[in-house]
Amino acid sequence: MFRNPVRRVTSQTLGNTLERRTFLIGSIQAGIGTLLAGRMAYIAVAENERYAVLAESNRVNLSLIPPRRGWILDRNGAPLASNRADFRVDIIPERVKDAPATVAELGKLLDLDEVEQRDLLASIEEGAGFSPVEVKSSIDFDKFAAVSVRLPELPGVIPQRGFSRYYPTGPAVGHLLGYVGVANKEEFDEAGKDPLLVTPGYRIGKDGLEKQFEAPLRGVPGARRTEVTASGRIVRDLETREDVQGDAVKLAIDGPLQDYAARRLGLESGSVVVMDCESGDIVCMASMPSFDPNSFSQGIGSVEWKMLSEDDHVPLRNKVLKGLYPPGSTVKPMHCMAFLQAGIKPTETIVCGGGRRIGNRFFNCWSNHGVVDMAKAIYQSCDSYFYHFAQQIGFDPIAQMAETTGLGQEFDLPVASQFYGTVPNPAWKEKKYGDPWRSYDTVNSSIGQGYYLVNPLQLAVMSSRLATGKMLVPRLVVGREKPKPRSFAWDAEHIRVVREAMSDVVNGPGTAGRARLPLDNIQMAGKTGTAQVVSLSVSDGKSGPWKYRDHGLFVFFAPVEKPRYAGAVVIEHGGGSSAAYPIARDVMTYLFDPQKALEQLYAFENEWGGKPGERQLRKYRTYAEAAGVDVPRAPQDIAAFAARVDAEARARVVTAVEEDAQSTARPSRDGSPDSR
Repeated sequence: MFRNPVRRVTSQTLGNTLERRTFLIGSIQAGIGTLLAGRMAYIAVAENERYAVLAESNRVNLSLIPPRRGWILDRNGAPLASNRADFRVDIIPERVKDAPATVAELGKLLDLDEVEQRDLLASIEEGAGFSPVEVKSSIDFDKFAAVSVRLPELPGVIPQRGFSRYYPTGPAVGHLLGYVGVANKEEFDEAGKDPLLVTPGYRIGKDGLEKQFEAPLRGVPGARRTEVTASGRIVRDLETREDVQGDAVKLAIDGPLQDYAARRLGLESGSVVVMDCESGDIVCMASMPSFDPNSFSQGIGSVEWKMLSEDDHVPLRNKVLKGLYPPGSTVKPMHCMAFLQAGIKPTETIVCGGGRRIGNRFFNCWSNHGVVDMAKAIYQSCDSYFYHFAQQIGFDPIAQMAETTGLGQEFDLPVASQFYGTVPNPAWKEKKYGDPWRSYDTVNSSIGQGYYLVNPLQLAVMSSRLATGKMLVPRLVVGREKPKPRSFAWDAEHIRVVREAMSDVVNGPGTAGRARLPLDNIQMAGKTGTAQVVSLSVSDGKSGPWKYRDHGLFVFFAPVEKPRYAGAVVIEHGGGSSAAYPIARDVMTYLFDPQKALEQLYAFENEWGGKPGERQLRKYRTYAEAAGVDVPRAPQDIAAFAARVDAEARARVVTAVEEDAQSTARPSRDGSPDSR
């Protein structure tokens, strides 16, 4: 039997083993060392620039500085929208660790009430994580400092010093200028994910001229490099590149007149438009009640939003461009111009015995006017005259004159949309309803009722063209050159006849004697109008529920001899034209004697409870006290909601007009001299 030989361990064999192991371990160590050295050399040489940038970014923070928006100026260079220094606090949702705790702490530091805290928490939860949410703006320095020293406890909270949009006259320019706000996700995506749009404190135009002129108003952002600690605390500023303010936009609007007209509308729901008869410039375009764009730009609260959205006077609708109304008797001077063009002489007369029989039907006039010529038909607003001559020449030439003078037209203005209404005629009715034009359609339309629908701007354009005999085109922005307005092929005598008859409406035996200007040697011409809202079986149009009262309209120009200004006033549910022409009188007085007009306004505002902004603030406080905590939040896209309000209102108006047009013609309600 063989045994395995036993290997004896000697000092020599032990030494050889140790040498082999030492060599192996040493080789491994040398290999690892070589790899580490190579990697270190690669990092130090090949990727030196990359890691230098990373190291610098850990030490230095680069942030954008929101550019100051360009100012919006009136025709005299005074600001309608400017910027002011502002302390505010924003919050980045994706950086917040405990939203309820953070909001509660901010509530203590910034005096946020329960509703504001709830709105803020909902905005954090619903908003895009990267997009800043405004906590509060226009805060005092003490609150700003209190938040700043607690930043380590409030991750995601960003106190900011910058500029905010400011509208000196507030509600007076709400519908004209619009407002600014934080960009939403859709706007961020459309802009190619421009980081400027999500920079805390940056606002973009959301509505009105702020939106239409977003590009020139925006400006160029600045940048700031700051040295920070590992926790993000700022150590010092390294370098700052200042922002470049946006370009200014100069409007044709007369700022003081715009403010006066908005204030003079008082407690009414309506609009005032005034045009310069030499250039076509729109010097006033006021729609009231309105909203305060300062509130919207700072992020409107849910209580204020609910108050505005529930108001039956619809403060979110621009009544100048999106209010549609039957023009009533305001179109009668224009209809007379159509009669003159068709060969009717101004001396031709009819006998008004309280109405006119056409076919086998009798159509009432509002009074018994006796013998009526063209001038009397205008200043006494005799319906019978228009029934008769509209039937004689047909409605097509009248509709053509209406379009020539601006009705039914959409004008080239920097606005998002306009409701251009309807100028009816036989072809239009056949196309829209598949129904032939009938005698009662002519009767209704001849006195501005039936299917007729216009907006206040169109009425102002009509008034300016009748006053001057020129095709004036409305302009809102100064600097946009346009050709000199051409004269219509109207006989000068025809213009004189219409102009003098409109003067007699105010200064003679007409229906608006109380519209006379309280000025020496300056007279205003005009034409009253009343648009029915519901049938006589529901309301007499003068009393009862506000929404059932007639609309009051008035078109005007002054001075009579050489018109310089023309315009229109429309008062919703004012109970008739007597609600409109006193406002026109005071607005025109302001243009020629501001001090006298202001004295009258101050007396009114003492009765009304102050200026529009003061009344709105008082109304908000009262509403907020009664609101409780079950108030719905303001929608993210307020402009879209306002558009829906406009669409619903338009549908209601059109439906009411269509129902009215199918009924028996009713007389106009201009009333006897000074009775309305």
